[in-house]
Amino acid sequence: MKVGVIGSGTMGSGIAQVASTANCKVIVYDVKQEALNKSKTALEKVMNRLVEKGKFGTNRAEEIQNNISYSDQLQSFESCDLVIEAIVENPEVKRNVFTELEGIVSENCIIASNTSSLSIASLAASLKKPERFIGIHFFNPAPLMKLVEVVPAIQTEESVLNKTKETIESWGKVVVQAKDTPGFIVNKVARPFYGEALRILEEGIADVATIDWTMKEIGGFRMGPFELMDFIGNDVNYTVTETVFKAFYYDARYKPAFTQKRLSEAGYLGRKSGRGYYNYAEGASNPKPKQDEALAKMVFNRVLVMLINEAADTLHMNIASAKDIDLAMTNGVNYPKGLLAWANEIGIEKCVTELDSLFNEYHEERYRCSPLLRKMARNGEVFSL
Repeated sequence: MKVGVIGSGTMGSGIAQVASTANCKVIVYDVKQEALNKSKTALEKVMNRLVEKGKFGTNRAEEIQNNISYSDQLQSFESCDLVIEAIVENPEVKRNVFTELEGIVSENCIIASNTSSLSIASLAASLKKPERFIGIHFFNPAPLMKLVEVVPAIQTEESVLNKTKETIESWGKVVVQAKDTPGFIVNKVARPFYGEALRILEEGIADVATIDWTMKEIGGFRMGPFELMDFIGNDVNYTVTETVFKAFYYDARYKPAFTQKRLSEAGYLGRKSGRGYYNYAEGASNPKPKQDEALAKMVFNRVLVMLINEAADTLHMNIASAKDIDLAMTNGVNYPKGLLAWANEIGIEKCVTELDSLFNEYHEERYRCSPLLRKMARNGEVFSL
């Protein structure tokens, strides 16, 4: 198979590495020759490190690199079977590229976008043959992250969907299918991990260090929500939250927090700026967590039931299957358990009781219980995974 990748940034280069490792011939396109040179050099360094670690031999490393060619001419994609776009999240820029690309590739070439937030249907509409278009959302870094969300537009032909899933699975990825809705699976379901933690902080129930310690110590998460927001970048995380909030017609469940907005405005972006919820300067002291068992249990349960509620509602709205939702969260953001499996474990009825308690306390729409959870609790059902 011949694969084209539009964009030689971190994501585009990562996708190219994944495809070339799966023995595809890959062409990486970028308008800037300097960016292409940087991508090629970065791959060489990655391959050298993998050889040093004994992941594979020098010949295999050279083979992977030789599978990739670099071009500043879109015309190079003429014989590609699949082209994946991984450029700036600007719909107009993407549409212009797709319109030009369609005049170059064959009629059978699948055209895809790696977008994490834009409407696949809207991007597909820029083509004369929108049925060949699909979303293929890799997670960063693409060579290491197992999950790929495949998102068909309403225009996408079933044969294109099946071929895409088959191809990405052959690249060694865990493929989940999502409906074309804001945030797809992972970026939608994960919102309460940040949002509810921020709400707990803003109410003064627990501080940053305590909430992070709680989610790691009791929940088994690899990183606490504030550590993770600092790692992602508070500007990036806030923008994703705001985008999902607007895209869901200002649904209160996705409401952004002023705390994160102010940190972004102040330039406290997290690790990349040296300061966020924590201070990353050398020798800086950060607050210690309050290891109060009762407080920790309350904080953990509150965040967890909000995550479970979001996962359940994602299933309720037919955005993805129960199996794919749990696969997405364990493989896309490394959750210790699938949220629906977790709901089965702690009890659906308990989840409903906790959510109703929060709603009765606040009378805010963000705490409304998913109809699916309520129905399952009433019928004594569990999620089938």
